[in-house]
Amino acid sequence: MTETRIHRADKQQNGDAMAETSTVDDVFDDTYREKEGKKPPKILVWRNIILMGFLHVGALYGLALIPSASWLTLGWTAVCYMISALGVTAGAHRLWSHRSYKASVPLRVFLALGNSMAFQNDIYEWARDHRVHHKYSETDADPHNAKRGFFFSHIGWLLVRKHPDVIEKGQKLELGDLKADRVVMFQRRHYKLSVVLLCFLVPMLVPWYFWGESLGVAYFVPGLLRYTVVLNASWLVNSAAHMWGNRPYDKTINPRENPFVAISAIGEGFHNYHHTFPFDYATSEFGCKVNITTAFINLMCFLGLARDRKRVSRDMIAARIQRTGRSGATNSQSEPTRRTEAERSNECSSEFTGAVAITMLLCETNIGFKELFPLKVVNLF
Repeated sequence: MTETRIHRADKQQNGDAMAETSTVDDVFDDTYREKEGKKPPKILVWRNIILMGFLHVGALYGLALIPSASWLTLGWTAVCYMISALGVTAGAHRLWSHRSYKASVPLRVFLALGNSMAFQNDIYEWARDHRVHHKYSETDADPHNAKRGFFFSHIGWLLVRKHPDVIEKGQKLELGDLKADRVVMFQRRHYKLSVVLLCFLVPMLVPWYFWGESLGVAYFVPGLLRYTVVLNASWLVNSAAHMWGNRPYDKTINPRENPFVAISAIGEGFHNYHHTFPFDYATSEFGCKVNITTAFINLMCFLGLARDRKRVSRDMIAARIQRTGRSGATNSQSEPTRRTEAERSNECSSEFTGAVAITMLLCETNIGFKELFPLKVVNLF
């Protein structure tokens, strides 16, 4: 369900209210209060600790095998990286968590397959936890609360039992849209099998069968190494993008604009913008620039496989910067929120004309960071 809500956060610099269109479950709940008293003890999940340890050792071995891999295998690794990353960014995140655009059944099936290749929990669980993250960001109810440090928000949250508040708040969310999606529920029922096939067997067997790559190289490079890199790129959104970068849209929250994360997570690094406007399908004011996921969604729209993209108006962005952002921050590349289907189609056509999809994606990233990040960017390390 989508509704228009008026947010009056206590932290805002003035009392002006602004209507923002968003889904109920991903709107920050400023009425939540952490429980007083002693925090619950951390309970280690040794199975996850051991498996993550072996996984990263295997990835390091895969890194050493790169010189032994053929160019076809390296190209296949990049293809698997892109498919699995899109399964998270365009699928579990922008489509199913935030409902920022609508996708046809064929596209939803493709994104579900990519999500299984990414192996980051099934779509239902991923979307549920992500909505909790937005609703209770940087509190005990946040699954990967960045206030608990870089390690916890990056990978540590997967190595311990969830905080009781995370479980409680997740159970209270209304997830009818996910339960009604047959693609989501089919993937959930068959998730383990789909992971074995798509995350491990397909990346390994394709190069072995079609061009004679050794099973060892095929398993460790497009298999374990690719999987581990996608994991860490996704985790950087929870960790680095909540700690390092600038905050032009809302300086009262932790999420930042982080160019390194934007590149590694194919467009998910514009995190201050995303937490300020979670309903925007582009997760960025700058459209497709340094944002392969947004270009992919636009391409799907051009092909008739996606529609109804939600966007933030230029006036809304300017008003928000004035109210909660840094003084002097100017951004001039916003697009109106309300556009007709014809205008959306024309946008997709103009982005596609003159090049095939992959060329468009590469060309769209040809922009300097000074244009994208008008404020001084904090050093990442």
